[in-house]
Parts: sequence; structure tokens; C-alpha cells
Amino acid sequence: MPTRIRVGGVALACAVALPLTSCATGSPTEAETVSDRTSASCGLFFDDFDYGGPTDPALRDQGWNVRSWAGGPGVPGASWDADNVSFTEEGGDSLLRLTSTTDGTPAGTSQAELTFGEEKFHEGTYAAKVRFADAPVSGEDGDTVLQTFYTITPLAHDNDPDYSELDFEYLPNSGWGAPAEAMYLTSYHTYQRDPWVADNTSDVVDRSFEGWRDLVVQVEGGLVRYYVDTHLVAEHDGKYYPSSPMSINFNQWFVDMSGHTGGPSTYVQDVDWVYHQQGESVAPEEVNRRVGGQRNAGVSRVDGVVPGGAC
Repeated sequence: MPTRIRVGGVALACAVALPLTSCATGSPTEAETVSDRTSASCGLFFDDFDYGGPTDPALRDQGWNVRSWAGGPGVPGASWDADNVSFTEEGGDSLLRLTSTTDGTPAGTSQAELTFGEEKFHEGTYAAKVRFADAPVSGEDGDTVLQTFYTITPLAHDNDPDYSELDFEYLPNSGWGAPAEAMYLTSYHTYQRDPWVADNTSDVVDRSFEGWRDLVVQVEGGLVRYYVDTHLVAEHDGKYYPSSPMSINFNQWFVDMSGHTGGPSTYVQDVDWVYHQQGESVAPEEVNRRVGGQRNAGVSRVDGVVPGGAC
């Protein structure tokens, strides 16, 4: 569990596994200023998803919400079940697991989402290690399932100019006009709900992304850059640059029921870790080095992101 210190009225989080000088409390000495003690975590958000389950108090303490409420996106009438969010271990690493199931009907469709409860992430670098799957773990293949890592600001009203959204969206079984497997890299300016009109820009990579993928998006200087496995795959700018702080989220849902055959089919999306560095464009290779450093130090989670960007 992270311990928290407060600087200038703002709570900052440090992992207990960090050196004591990063998390010390009390009055600073001449050799140890408040800035020195918090510099290791200033602007850093990292989570290794080492939790006991969807009801683990540490999950909410870190700021995550497990979705259990109805509504979009996805098939109208489908459910979002808290039990579809779980945590497991593989090769010594803790993983977030999103499990979604459909029998081809809305009532028989259950989706999964983990959301961060606060919109406080804006400029900087976002990254996650995600395992996409091209086939279900059980049942017939072919569903238009969508597997994601995304950031978002809630839409206050139709065509809200303060809305922002950045998406990695993987369709392993076509959908949205893609002929087969496709990764969509999409940046939103705004949209209206009904009738649906989206003001966004999107690039599509038509190939399989099955397996573990390093996803990085840099937001700096009016330009959004999307990377997959260190390769630059999309750049967006202009009005599609995020105008407001966002939350960080993962979900797995079904676009429609058009591809379903047979009985229930179950799909799994795994996430190894998530990372954000406030106010800095971190190269994809450097993201992996920094994440490795956190893990080698025994850090499971840290939150030093300050709304407004001033540590």
C-alpha cells in the first residue's frame, strides 16, 4: 500500500518500498528538502495491478472503480459485472484480467471495465502493457469484441468543447468496417449522443495484434503520438489535442451481436501494468526501463500526479 505525504495542501503518494528519503514525514533538514523527498514520485503514476480481487480495499484506495452500472458503450441491454474484473499471476507478475461473455443476446452479454475515478491526467506520457486475444478462451470465435486502453473526460453535454478522449481500440474479429483484425488509434474533439455524430480523427492498422503489446501515447506541445511496441503508428494534432484532464481506463465489450454463433463465448484481455509521467514525453524504450526500475525496487503502485501539473 502507498503511504501519503502532503505538500502545499496536495496529497502525494509514495510506495513504501521506495527509499525512506522519498516518503519521510516531519520537518525537512537542510540536506533533505520537501522537494528532494517527493522527487522520486513527482508526476509519476504506476500500478502493477497487485490486488486480491475487485473488492480489495487497496484497489479503491489507489483510485480505481470496478464498473457494475449499466449503459454504453457496447450492446444495449448488456451488463457490466464487477466479477468480470479479476487479478491473477503469471510468471511471477500480477495481472489485471478483463473477462467478457456473450451468447448472442443482450441479456446474455456481460462486459468488463476498470476506470480511474479522477480526471487528473493531461499532458505527458501514458503507457500500458496489454495482452490482446484474437480468439475466445471458450466457445465459438467470431464476435465483434473490442479490447481497449483509453483516456477520457466525461461529456457534460452534446458537443462539449471540453471533452477529450484518446483510444487504443483493438478489434480481433472485424467491426466498424474493418475487414479482419484491426487496431484503431483515435483522438476525439467532442461528439453528440443522439443522433451519434463524432468529431474525431482516427488511424487504423489492419493486422493482428494478438499477444502482449506495449502501448504508449505521448501528449505534448499540441501533438498526440501513438506507439505500439515502440513503433509510431499515428499522430494527431489541432482540435483533437486533449483540452481537459482525463481519467485512465481499460474495458472489453461487444460492438454488436452480428458475428456470434453457437453457445456462450468468453474473451479475456490482460493488463500487466499501467504508467503515466506527467508533463514529459517519455520514449517507449525508456518507459519500459522506468517500469522495470519500479518493479526491481518492489514498488507495486505509486501516485504522484498532481492536478494542474505542479508538484
